Amino acid sequence: MLNISPFGMFHTAIALVAVFFGITALVRYGEIGTRTRSGALYVWLTAATAFTGLFIFRHGGFGVPHVLAIVTLVVLAIAAAAERFGGSGFARYVTVLGNSLTLFFHLIPGLTETGTRIPIGDPAFTGPEDPVLTAIVGVGFLVYLTGAAMQALRIRRGFRTAAAA
Repeated sequence: MLNISPFGMFHTAIALVAVFFGITALVRYGEIGTRTRSGALYVWLTAATAFTGLFIFRHGGFGVPHVLAIVTLVVLAIAAAAERFGGSGFARYVTVLGNSLTLFFHLIPGLTETGTRIPIGDPAFTGPEDPVLTAIVGVGFLVYLTGAAMQALRIRRGFRTAAAA
């Protein structure tokens, strides 16, 4: 048995759909932003995922997953404000890199919760501090940093092209 509540299943379903739209936005547009349908759906569903995560207490009281949910909401708010009120310059970097960072944030509880439940009876990870899990999350962070560098270079080229025109 996966030991997941109906609310936990709802939360997980929202997260999976959010990740789908986040990846779709990255592949299609090279970034996640609310000016595209897939980007907007990603942002709203990620906010819903973080918000619903605040009401899940599988491991007792308030903990690291709740802090990650709050950090996700703060990063989403900062990225949205930068996109809405700044739009260009430094604000553009904040928007693009912030939204991409929240996609990385999905990886942490996603791997942790899945890997500590599956395969049933012999989970892949012993818990959140499992060294293999920590290494995989570390690799995920390196993937985020690589993607963020590529996005930053693309934004910079866009600024140079616009300035030359």
